[in-house]
Amino acid sequence: MQQVFVNEAPINSQFHITGQDAHHLSKVVRLKVGEKIRVSVSDGTNYICEVSDFQDKDLIASVVEQVPSTELPNKIYLFQAIPKGDRMETIIEKCVELGAFEIIPVEMKNCIVKLDEKKKKSKVERYQAIAKSAAEQSKRSIIPQIHSVMTFKEAFEYAKSLDVLLLPYESKNGMQDTFDALAGLKSGQSIGVFIGPEGGFAPSEIEMTENVMKFISLGHRILRTDTAAICSLSMLMLKCEEF
Repeated sequence: MQQVFVNEAPINSQFHITGQDAHHLSKVVRLKVGEKIRVSVSDGTNYICEVSDFQDKDLIASVVEQVPSTELPNKIYLFQAIPKGDRMETIIEKCVELGAFEIIPVEMKNCIVKLDEKKKKSKVERYQAIAKSAAEQSKRSIIPQIHSVMTFKEAFEYAKSLDVLLLPYESKNGMQDTFDALAGLKSGQSIGVFIGPEGGFAPSEIEMTENVMKFISLGHRILRTDTAAICSLSMLMLKCEEF
């Protein structure tokens, strides 16, 4: 079943789908009158709808039923060091599928890639398009926001308002620190997780965070930055689904 995101609630039990979404559904997917689609409104409500008409370039979908949200009970913020190559695209795609609420690209001291202001803007636009596609594929109820690129200090300040902050690093108690951190999570808490770059966190970054964040372990093996992000989101998703 195709998924589409809209900003407005249905009017008279109908959605008027326009623009690229209408073109994709009618001209690319070639939906017919009577076929069903899933429509998610920006407030997180979801509906199963039936295609009832095509008007010029627009698609009219009639509500059949409202269906439950597919969102996690916790909002997970991924603070991801900018990796080299196209790994950020993979991270965004997979972590949106796993339930990330917001993804913040972060320039850290040991990041190999350095972006100028023009590239930052174009990258974020590309990343947001990937997030939308992944949200549609995984039947999310919202499209996660890809934040503009932050410095480590900016990200640290932004994260301070969250309920729980986790940082995969050299935790002194190994996996027990991870088990304890997951066990202490509660439904509804906002969770921030910081993932370091290929070169690892700089000592100054660790010093800034060590009294604020919970250091956890992702095992005895050294994971690539993209693997660490997916691993962290997988663990958090499994825990949050318990709620």
